[in-house]
Amino acid sequence: MRKAFISPSKYVQGENELLNLGYFVTSFGKKALLIGNQSDIDRVRDQLDYTAEKYQCTFIVAGFNGECSRNEVERLKKLAITEHCDCTIGLGGGKAIDTAKCVAEGNAVIIVPTIAATDAPTSHSAVLYTEEGAFDDYAYFKQSPSVVLIDTQIIANAPVRFLVAGMGGALSTYFEARANQQSYANINAGLPCGVREGKCNGAKPTLAAYALATLCYQTLLKDGKKAKVACINKTVTPALENVIEANILLSGLGFESGGLAGAHAIHDGLTILEQTHHYYHGEKVAFGTLVQLVLENASEPELKEVLDFCLSVNLPVCLEDIGVKTITEEQLNAVAEKVIIPEESIHSMPFPITLENIKAAILTADSLGKNYKMLGKFTQ
Repeated sequence: MRKAFISPSKYVQGENELLNLGYFVTSFGKKALLIGNQSDIDRVRDQLDYTAEKYQCTFIVAGFNGECSRNEVERLKKLAITEHCDCTIGLGGGKAIDTAKCVAEGNAVIIVPTIAATDAPTSHSAVLYTEEGAFDDYAYFKQSPSVVLIDTQIIANAPVRFLVAGMGGALSTYFEARANQQSYANINAGLPCGVREGKCNGAKPTLAAYALATLCYQTLLKDGKKAKVACINKTVTPALENVIEANILLSGLGFESGGLAGAHAIHDGLTILEQTHHYYHGEKVAFGTLVQLVLENASEPELKEVLDFCLSVNLPVCLEDIGVKTITEEQLNAVAEKVIIPEESIHSMPFPITLENIKAAILTADSLGKNYKMLGKFTQ
């Protein structure tokens, strides 16, 4: 059986860690292309100036236009060549990070998130958009980032909703990895084709990935609420440190090497509803996790544990919490049809999936979450 584990070369996390960015730049050379929104760069300008001087390196600010599009990637690739840059830095949120990955194509890329809203920083993939901001395609690279550098004080200073959304994405990691373990599904490992088979069959998840996914869930339950309070007060505490690691590292390694399943497929289906567009990825994934648990016929204690956690940090537990106050039969059908397309991760679940059981699970999860939020118990 072919297994695979995917990870960045280095992950470094700590207070004021951005001051050491120059050290990692000098492992590749003296000049780095810096991709980030100008507002994010301005916010950490003093740290960038300090680390550049200390380590005698230069940051070439790319003038990022805010969209990870094919045209922007090509422009920045040319800029990196013209300026003789030795590495690429993605600083900020998801689109700046993904653009840096696309420009670097898996070579000498340093990822510096300024929020802990997703587990994307550690991965070897990116999402491309059109110039207008619509989804275009996924991009995959030969390896994960060379360095992921997390400054926990910068994360603490960001709006708390980003941290909570990151917990929503991380919440699904264990349950989706568990489903992949049970179904022996392939993960998207970006590996070469099998020599004897002559075709690309991917790889199965490792025990290590499942262990990290499990630890991710345990960490959220233990420290999630305390981490939220710390972030509200813009302070770095052990709980916040742990949850940042869960949101980014444990969830990142857990999803990429453990596999996606129902929760993320439900998220993807829900995105066709315009009402959900103002909600973050992790907020929709949190509700998707509840839908997956209904699909699995999870035990009442497990459902209660997940619902209690979501309510303790203010994550969505019903459709209304992600903007969907009412859903028509036509809309429900459209969501379910998107969920079950052949390329979706829903098919990693360890049982057959149909349009009808997806629709039933969405409505049941919505009802369970709504009633539990109002009454603190399960009702019919």
